[in-house]
Amino acid sequence: MSSNITGATGLAGRYATALFELADDEKQLDQVAADLASVGAMLDESDDLRRLIRSPVISRDEQQKAMQALLTEASCSELTRNFIGVVIENRRLFSLPGMIKGYLALLAQRRGEATAEVVSAKPLSDTQHKAIIDSLKKAVGTKVTIDAKVDETLLGGLIVKVGSRMVDTSLKTKLSQLRLAMKGVG
Repeated sequence: MSSNITGATGLAGRYATALFELADDEKQLDQVAADLASVGAMLDESDDLRRLIRSPVISRDEQQKAMQALLTEASCSELTRNFIGVVIENRRLFSLPGMIKGYLALLAQRRGEATAEVVSAKPLSDTQHKAIIDSLKKAVGTKVTIDAKVDETLLGGLIVKVGSRMVDTSLKTKLSQLRLAMKGVG
């Protein structure tokens, strides 16, 4: 099977591409995407889980037992459990966040969607979320999904990244620019 998928590079990209092709063959693209999104959310929320996947001290067997128990509890598909099992056996679990991101990017590319990373000082309300999606859809010209993150150091405003384009309207950046401008005056 030769791959005609482009854009996935590096270690995480190769694994993401392999999983994408398997999921496509098995007609489980959406199920695997849901599983990976769930695992990604768990990684974002748990320092202990991040330590588990990054630690070279923890043995393969211990990582395998912990991850398989977690995946079973989260009702992940057999394909996802097997894939992560292979990743652990190959000692590549540290790259799992990149693999998740790569897989979701490949799926979005297949669907003709763009993914925007939106960083805000506070969690977005449903109204704000919809308004941002509508604005981005007009600007980009395709369906847009949002990967929302919170960074309280921004103070206010947003940072929006779509592909290689970035718009930074955060209060933190504006204050920093003002400080630089004031240094130039005196």
